[in-house]
Amino acid sequence: MKTPKELKYTETHEWVKLEDGFAFIGITDFAQDSLGEVVFIELPEEDDQISQGSEFATIESVKAASDLMSPISGVIVSVNDALEDSPELINEDPYENWIIKVELDDESELDGLLDSDAYEKLAKE
Repeated sequence: MKTPKELKYTETHEWVKLEDGFAFIGITDFAQDSLGEVVFIELPEEDDQISQGSEFATIESVKAASDLMSPISGVIVSVNDALEDSPELINEDPYENWIIKVELDDESELDGLLDSDAYEKLAKE
């Protein structure tokens, strides 16, 4: 299981990468492995407002469908359209294949997220 040190994580298995004032959000390696082969992702719309802890997308695999929960609040400025035609990209590399890019409302929300060590401990439980 890969858990890059520079990312922040949620207890619901999403990751956040802060870059130039924007937050890229995706699902963790643990999550994609648990889901199995990803076959569909329902992406949100650009300009949608999302709130920390609220659903922003749905991901479906051969095993299950899961709601993705937002680790932060803000406005979606971009969605990874490549995932519509090739949702399996998430299985290939869940950290390169982000789902949404968000303009943060409050960067301090990142302080409440897990670091890689805490996330690894959670995933092993």
